[in-house]
Amino acid sequence: MKETLLIKHAVGGRTFVDSSKYDVHYQIEQADDLWAFTVTTPPELDLSHLLAWKEELNVFLFQEHEDKPTVKIWFYVQEQSVSFQAVERKLAFKAKAMIEYIPQSYGYKL
Repeated sequence: MKETLLIKHAVGGRTFVDSSKYDVHYQIEQADDLWAFTVTTPPELDLSHLLAWKEELNVFLFQEHEDKPTVKIWFYVQEQSVSFQAVERKLAFKAKAMIEYIPQSYGYKL
């Protein structure tokens, strides 16, 4: 399975982080209905715009499989949960809700 992480400004807005274009490492931990993300970004990725819009972020995971359709998971970032440690280049935030679906089921193609 290939997985791509996208961090965007609101729905359909500007993409701030795309793990298919940059060497981004991320970890997701789930506890009940809350997901904690830790994302380590490379120095060449400018996060100033992301941090300016940190209260309006959505996160997407695209899980591509060879033997079944791509699964899209859409996370809604919890308000006031975004933090950034500049020296370590670590972005942390929590998501309070998630929707998982198969875009192909709705007539969309990636």
